[in-house]
Amino acid sequence: MAPDLIELLFRPDAFFQKRAAEPENLVFPAIIILAGAIIAAASGYLASSMTTQMMGLAGFGPGLVLILSVIGAFVGVFIYWAIITGIFYLISLLFEGKGTFARSLETIGYGFLPLVLGYLVTLATGLVYIPRLTAEHLFQGSLSDPAAALSATQAFMNNPVVVQYTRITMIVAIIFLLWSTYCWIFGMKHARQLTARNAAICVGAPVLIYILYLLSVLFLFSTFFAS
Repeated sequence: MAPDLIELLFRPDAFFQKRAAEPENLVFPAIIILAGAIIAAASGYLASSMTTQMMGLAGFGPGLVLILSVIGAFVGVFIYWAIITGIFYLISLLFEGKGTFARSLETIGYGFLPLVLGYLVTLATGLVYIPRLTAEHLFQGSLSDPAAALSATQAFMNNPVVVQYTRITMIVAIIFLLWSTYCWIFGMKHARQLTARNAAICVGAPVLIYILYLLSVLFLFSTFFAS
């Protein structure tokens, strides 16, 4: 029977309590991850098309960049799934969590659903902004001139459209990551038989560190190109 995805999004405690009473099944979580990977690959294609035009790459360069970006974005979602499951699982060992890794993998896969929705919003944002970005401030100079390349990149990154696009995608990423975190907390609670408090620490601590990392990278990036 298909899972109740509305309940997953808004009543994850009840959803994962029901799932814990059923046999492990990675089919639906894998479908969610696959959907996210396809959407992420489409976003990667859009972003790489902007990059190749901005830098004025020639020959096989643009095609290679596009292919690598699409494949990297697609595969990256599956890798992300495995890595964060491993992190949450290892931390849960500190709280004497019980339950298999497969159950945790299933749980985290379900909890990816808000992130997939976030990927959709990001893709929609890219479809609005990126055509405007690739039409402006494209660097057509020689990549062998570092000073010219840096100057052109700074001008591009200071473009108000670029700044706005970057901020929107960052906000979207954080909001939907927090929504997934909300789902993961209850998922790990039932998958690893943890208290709500321990599950919140297990999931919340690494996510908080990751969000702080994203914000610091955005700040440093903005500061560098503003200088």
